[in-house]
Amino acid sequence: MNRYPTMKQGIRAAFAALLPALLVAGNASAALPIQNWAQPSGARVWLIESHVLPMVDVQMDFDAGERRSPPDKAGLADVTAGMASKGLAARDGEPAMDENQLGEAWADLGAAFAGSASADRMSFTMRSLTDPKLLPQAVRLGARQLGEPSYPDDVWTRERARMSSAIREADTRPPTVARKAFSRAVYGGHPYGSETTEESLARITTADMHQVHDRYLQACRAKVSIVGDLTREQADRIATQLLSRLPARGAGGCDPLPAVAEVPALAAPLERDIAFAAAQAQVLIGQPGYKRSDPDHFPLLVGNYILGGGGFVSRLTTEVREKRGLSYSVYSYFSPGMHAGAFILGLQTRPDQAPQAVQVARDVLARFVAEGPTAAELKAAKDFLIGGFPLLLDSNAKLLGNLANIAWYDLPLDYLDTWTKHVEAVTAEQVKAAMQRKLQPARMVTVIVGAAPPR
Repeated sequence: MNRYPTMKQGIRAAFAALLPALLVAGNASAALPIQNWAQPSGARVWLIESHVLPMVDVQMDFDAGERRSPPDKAGLADVTAGMASKGLAARDGEPAMDENQLGEAWADLGAAFAGSASADRMSFTMRSLTDPKLLPQAVRLGARQLGEPSYPDDVWTRERARMSSAIREADTRPPTVARKAFSRAVYGGHPYGSETTEESLARITTADMHQVHDRYLQACRAKVSIVGDLTREQADRIATQLLSRLPARGAGGCDPLPAVAEVPALAAPLERDIAFAAAQAQVLIGQPGYKRSDPDHFPLLVGNYILGGGGFVSRLTTEVREKRGLSYSVYSYFSPGMHAGAFILGLQTRPDQAPQAVQVARDVLARFVAEGPTAAELKAAKDFLIGGFPLLLDSNAKLLGNLANIAWYDLPLDYLDTWTKHVEAVTAEQVKAAMQRKLQPARMVTVIVGAAPPR
């Protein structure tokens, strides 16, 4: 029987009543200052006080992403984060909880807690109302889920089978085949190019998950981002409590983690033609791009919008789709991270048109890198990016994502306030110079899956 029927109904009603405020919360929050401080444990906290809604969003990031997973156990970071929701160990008088009990406990509180991992980081998020009857319970439960996951063997056996089945099914799709081949070719042996496989999952044990948890998830390694209806003192207490059940650091603090090698540059162009019976050929062209800390970030942001990130107004769309009808969709983007994430130009086309589509896309890219944007293109790109900036902050969840990126990449605390100024300051010459520094059109990886064989 549900212990909190009235409470849960009240939570739903509160969210329904406050939903219209979400439409303006982001604009109000954008001007709010970011507070940052270090805790005695070594954890660092970033806070945006947002008093529009009686709720709080928290994200805790650790340097425990897939770049830390052993090469033969690709996927370990991801499954370690995901399995944290599958049960809690009994400790300090608190009873064990299985995955169903844990899920029901969060539902009863009208709150949520989740774990995930990317190439760079392992992240845990919590969302709760700030009601004094609910928030302390959510924080206590979140501290247990972060600090005391049980990693049950039987659940991992089930999850491993489910994930293996999903991998087998995905590998029957041309986009998956193209993405994996592209990733291997661009990143080589770098961890950014690792892929979770049935074989790597078979090597992962729950003991590995406990080891990752104890090695990397320590309070002194945490970057905690908080957005919500809280004061700094309240946020500091919440961060302390959420991290309180993690392994304690030694007297000398956290040991430094080993450095991860940088992504090597491509020495020569590579082309992979993969036969595949499909109605559409999948094409990916690219190379290692840039690190998020690179000072060329804003010129590259603006430049890529003009090249292929601007949808129907991009150069690639104009040349490949509008003028020649070679593809319904063509795009490009950079994926910067702690290391040089890939630059990707992608499209789908009729198999017999693949060679022509690839050549046109390459020509557009080479010309843009050589010449840069026109004055009209630059103005339109900056107007669109600046005009759309409020949409990046129009909810607490989006604001939290931006704050967590500021924390993770050690960006300036005024980053959100100065973002539009940085975009406005970008010149055509800066775009051209940045593109030339980062991209080598004659030395890229090209993957084509499903193209018709030459006659």
